[in-house]
Amino acid sequence: MEYTRLGRTGLQVSPLCLGTWRFGKENSGVVETGREEAHELLDAFEDRGGNFIDTANGYGGGDSERWIGEWLDERDREDYVVASKVYWSQNSRFGENLSRKNVRAEIAGTLDRLNTDYIDLYYIHRWDEDTPVETTLRVLNDLVHEGTVHTLGASTMAAWQLTKALWKADVDGLDRFEVTQPLFHAAYRDDVADYLDVCADQDLAVCPYSPLAGGFLTGKYERAGDGSGDVEAPDGSRGAIDELFTDYYVSDRGWYVLDELRAVAAACDATPAQVALRWLMDQREFSCVPIVGARTVDQLDENLGALDVTLSDEQFERIDDARYDEGGERY
Repeated sequence: MEYTRLGRTGLQVSPLCLGTWRFGKENSGVVETGREEAHELLDAFEDRGGNFIDTANGYGGGDSERWIGEWLDERDREDYVVASKVYWSQNSRFGENLSRKNVRAEIAGTLDRLNTDYIDLYYIHRWDEDTPVETTLRVLNDLVHEGTVHTLGASTMAAWQLTKALWKADVDGLDRFEVTQPLFHAAYRDDVADYLDVCADQDLAVCPYSPLAGGFLTGKYERAGDGSGDVEAPDGSRGAIDELFTDYYVSDRGWYVLDELRAVAAACDATPAQVALRWLMDQREFSCVPIVGARTVDQLDENLGALDVTLSDEQFERIDDARYDEGGERY
């Protein structure tokens, strides 16, 4: 596996990042990925050359970080790029905020669970409207200069919030966010266009979460009813167990994009999931490393197959244009 440079960070990472938000996650009383399955996925990712792992302080109530820490304990820590997050965990010791006290407490917990001395990439998981951004930036800057964190990142927020944070870091001489993690996939670009424009202008790396629209863009779902909100979902799939799945990912626009992904996949001897991931990896305006959240080794292998897919410019544009009707209006 050939590594890619993550924006301006200097980090050399696998072109796909292993997302671990399902580790320890319960959905309708079912644990999506248990400890043994988590370690099996990490083993498989490592065996295929992957080195970039994404987690957060609240995933699985902390189990995601714990299980990754156990796995890393038997390996050379320097060989892996580990990303975690602060805020939006719902199990913070001091309430949900990005205050100096809370960030300090949360990084201590993350380091303890991961059994490591440092985090390669530390995101703020969401924007905190009640804490001045300069307060958060200053404590994050301190963590960088103490060697506890190497690179800073920001997840979902408005474009103006990301711009404000970058501006404050610049004028105050603080370390800035270098990596972002928005919701972004082939059927959901215009919605975050302003955010992505900031990333392109400021040379920020983009690590999209849910790059397959929660599995919708894998092609395993079929239209049901009028096709706009109802789906035929395989047993055990996210669409079958997650009540919010249709609200988040199913739309007329999504079906049109999926149809085009299927057509391109057939021409490329690939799967819709592989084409959807390749489309993200081929973004031209910024470095893009999608985060894949496979539940099985077979799913992981299918995702990694995207590395062997080549899209022509025409195929890339067809997927890009599938969001619009013949009059140029977005579905």
